[in-house]
Amino acid sequence: MENNMSLKIKAISRNEAFARSVVGAFCVELNPTMDEINDIKTAVSEAVTNCIVHAYDYKDGEIEINADIQGSCLHIEIKDFGVGIDDIAKARQPFFTTKPDEERSGMGFTVMESFMDTLTVEKNSPCGTIVKMSKTFGMNKRKADEK
Repeated sequence: MENNMSLKIKAISRNEAFARSVVGAFCVELNPTMDEINDIKTAVSEAVTNCIVHAYDYKDGEIEINADIQGSCLHIEIKDFGVGIDDIAKARQPFFTTKPDEERSGMGFTVMESFMDTLTVEKNSPCGTIVKMSKTFGMNKRKADEK
């Protein structure tokens, strides 16, 4: 089974909930558990919030979200065209934040990584960042069936 979707939204806080809901609804065809849906929604939330807060610093901008389903795997790509990340490895370290005055915990990438099977972060040319994540659904059921 293959399917895909694309969404472009303004980089504003109220669109974060919309983005997480859209991606959550898109993956329903994979018959996810509630935990799997919540994992996806949380990871999307973190990625979109990073775009709003860090890529655009709450200023005008656009976020592109692409998702596709291949078999039982959901692939998500969240792309911004903002300032980009100077040192991606450093930014992915737990508790690293560029906005300590805003009480940011610096756990966004760590949260995404913990809820998804894969996470990559790369520069978007000529500017911005691309976050790619994937999650395979039904793994817990398959593991239980194998026992």
